[in-house]
Amino acid sequence: MRLRPRQATFVERSLAALHEHGNTLSIASTGFGKTIALSAVVARSIADSAAKACVLAHRDELTAQNRAKFARVAPEVTTSVVDAGAKDWGGQTTFAMVPTLARPANLAAMPALDLLVIDEAHHAVAASYRRIIDRARDANPECRIFGVTATPNRGDRSGLREVFSNVADQVRLGELVASGHLVRPRTFVIDLGVQEKLRAVRRTADDFDMSEVDGIMNRAPITEEVIRHWREKAGDRQTVVFCSTVDHARNVTHAFTAAGAPALLVHGDMPAEERRAALAAYASGRVRIVVNVAVLTEGWDHPPTSCVVLLRPSSYKSTMIQMVGRGLRTVDPAEHPGVVKTDCIVLDFGCSSLTHGTLEQDVDLAGHDATGEAPTRDCPGCRAKVPLAASECPLCSTPLVPTSASARASASPRRSRAASRAS
Repeated sequence: MRLRPRQATFVERSLAALHEHGNTLSIASTGFGKTIALSAVVARSIADSAAKACVLAHRDELTAQNRAKFARVAPEVTTSVVDAGAKDWGGQTTFAMVPTLARPANLAAMPALDLLVIDEAHHAVAASYRRIIDRARDANPECRIFGVTATPNRGDRSGLREVFSNVADQVRLGELVASGHLVRPRTFVIDLGVQEKLRAVRRTADDFDMSEVDGIMNRAPITEEVIRHWREKAGDRQTVVFCSTVDHARNVTHAFTAAGAPALLVHGDMPAEERRAALAAYASGRVRIVVNVAVLTEGWDHPPTSCVVLLRPSSYKSTMIQMVGRGLRTVDPAEHPGVVKTDCIVLDFGCSSLTHGTLEQDVDLAGHDATGEAPTRDCPGCRAKVPLAASECPLCSTPLVPTSASARASASPRRSRAASRAS
């Protein structure tokens, strides 16, 4: 499979950092095709050798998705799976689900690895991941650790510096929009008279207190107005809705359906088969709306989705980017014949865009191409090597003052006229 030029640069930078440091974190925004790039790094690392690699993911859907994409990139490399249904280390590359592998008996059976890959690597400092990382390093001190994520800065502010000493590359969302690899977002910030209440909601370690958000947003008059605005601005689009609680999502799902716009609900407490069936119905087009609670923020994509509805605030911009990113992927005509997609409408009924700025503001219209070795600097907080243009250390969250070089490389963001306020 042929990599896009930016993916090829990402792969080369990641391989160089792994060779130099023995570990690295590479950051790629939603829609970059990071699983394809990750697969290329693995294939290049173990090619023509007896080396063994393991790719970690935290959900079974991601494990299956990663293995399928890996087969497209490196069909010559044998693969196997460690999950709830199988414990097979026979392949040269094994795809493992973290909750399964982290159990003592399964960890004890893990062979010595030459490369451990962590997908959605912002989870890497969680206890279950650390058990796996520590076991891999104990079995082979030369085992390289490669992490990939779209959102490195964790909500609980636990830095990734204890796992990674450097950042090989960082591909920002704006770069992908400017290059045409993602569609442009068109954000509407819609105040239903509750924005000030939402801004006053108590913050927890991870995010806003969603039980308080539920008390503000989970009301029939609010939901009726949400549906009215959706009909006016995006009523013909496949839509993903993000809610505060399961009860909120259930009521929103019922309200859309009662209004003649059939919707399905997915949440983390549903049986996996039921969740997969709902997402399959959405992917087939049998329903146009899928409503969720913190399930579809990462690792799920349906490219024809062209509207994202935010019925909850986000205390961290990374969470907002994850949610909006579900609607930014371009459509492959071969996979979705007849589907035309030129943008993604974002209906923000919370206060995320007011707090963090709309994603239109992140788009570098100059479309600078990244090639060659990535310019870096040392983070003053953790001394890690990080990209020169980073405004915040991806590993420890230390704010970084722009250097003169990075300032010249990045245009100052301006508020987009596509972001509008409606009542």
